[in-house]
Amino acid sequence: MIRHCVFFRFRPEVPQAERAAIYAGLGALVGRIPGLLSAKFGPNTSPEGAGQGFNDGFIMDLADAEAREVYLADAEHQQAGARLVAALQGGREGLLVFDLEVD
Repeated sequence: MIRHCVFFRFRPEVPQAERAAIYAGLGALVGRIPGLLSAKFGPNTSPEGAGQGFNDGFIMDLADAEAREVYLADAEHQQAGARLVAALQGGREGLLVFDLEVD
C-alpha cells in the first residue's frame, strides 16, 4: 500500500469554506479512482512546533504504486490539485508531498 502524505500552507485569506471545498473535491475521488482506498484531511495538531508552517494536510491510502499512477494521471485529481495549489502560500512552494510504502 502507498500512503500519500500531502502537507501545505494555505494563504491566510483563504476562507474556511474554500478549504472545506478543496478537501471535499479531493475526498470525492475516493471510490471513483480505482485503488484509492481512503482520504483523511485536517489541520496539524502536533504540539511539537516542528511543522515549519505546514499547518494543514491530508493522507490518502492507495492500494499500490499502479493505483498511485492512475490517481496522479486522473483529470479530476489534477483539477482538484490545481485548486489546492491556487490557495497556497507561494503556490507549489507551499506544498510538500511524501509517499510511504506501508504493509
